Amino acid sequence: MIFGNKGRERFLDAVAGFEAAVRERDADRSQQHFQDMHRFFGEADDQEFHRAGPRLAGILDEVPPGPRATVAVIVGACVERGADASVCGPQVLAGLAETLDGAREASERWEATGGGEFPDPEAEEAHPDLFDRVGPDAAVAWLTLHQWEMASVAMLNHAAVRTTLGTDTRARLFRTLRAVEEATGHDFKCLAYALLVLDDEPLIVLHRPTGTGYALRMTGIGDNFQLHTLLADVLIGGGHLPGRAPSAEEAAVCRDQPGQVHTTGSFNLVTPSGDWVWNEGTPSDIPVVDGVRLLVLDPPPYERSWPAGRFFPHMTGDLVLERVLDADEAGRLLAGCVSKDA
Repeated sequence: MIFGNKGRERFLDAVAGFEAAVRERDADRSQQHFQDMHRFFGEADDQEFHRAGPRLAGILDEVPPGPRATVAVIVGACVERGADASVCGPQVLAGLAETLDGAREASERWEATGGGEFPDPEAEEAHPDLFDRVGPDAAVAWLTLHQWEMASVAMLNHAAVRTTLGTDTRARLFRTLRAVEEATGHDFKCLAYALLVLDDEPLIVLHRPTGTGYALRMTGIGDNFQLHTLLADVLIGGGHLPGRAPSAEEAAVCRDQPGQVHTTGSFNLVTPSGDWVWNEGTPSDIPVVDGVRLLVLDPPPYERSWPAGRFFPHMTGDLVLERVLDADEAGRLLAGCVSKDA
């Protein structure tokens, strides 16, 4: 190895030094080791990242608000290189919750002090009035929210983290995020979509042209482009429906393989009330009917194509067929569905 064992440990040494300095509230040493972490990050191996992630996550709430977001991003990078997301996730997502509350407070104070175009959080220089109008804590929360987005998505890529966080907590975080987006005019799409991901979620799919129905279960699907391709793989590729089945590669990149592959749509996704379910949305857009999400497949009105793959490249997705509905059950469910094109 170019750096040898000693070279490869310099990142972890910097993490240990930073951890000690933060706990001892030594600002000068913290700054020095913080800089060293950045300097040696590129030299670290996966084992160092595996050990560093939980150590940095464990001191997040002791790091001052400004650099705390950057440390959270480093924790996210460690998780992407093998650190345990289940260990790191709770601290990062607690920081996200606090930051979202602060960002919402910033938007409320901004409006209360005259409103106007909300400051761009990623501008080279902060709006000159931001700190005075909303206060330092709320200003820092707003200016660092995009960093917390990156760190949190790295945690939410893992089903164990999403499951532990729970649907109620994720829904609360999503509502706060939406309030921030609406008040500021800025969107945080990756974070929003990550909070909406469904796991072990039952899905009933009805194919209107053939009158057939299918009970499936989906996990870790980031958007409806990914769902659309997997539906075609499972139902057409599985020999249940006519049409063009995606190639093995098209399906694989929608589950757990890297990259993107060109694909062509096989269906039009529709709600039971006849409204389109857009590919650009998420599976959470599919309405719940009698306790289960219910989706109708119509023929595509025109040819659609897109790069098949995963909205979250580090998130494993899957869709499995559990059973084929009998004709009576499928017919009863389809009888309650509207076709606006009819």
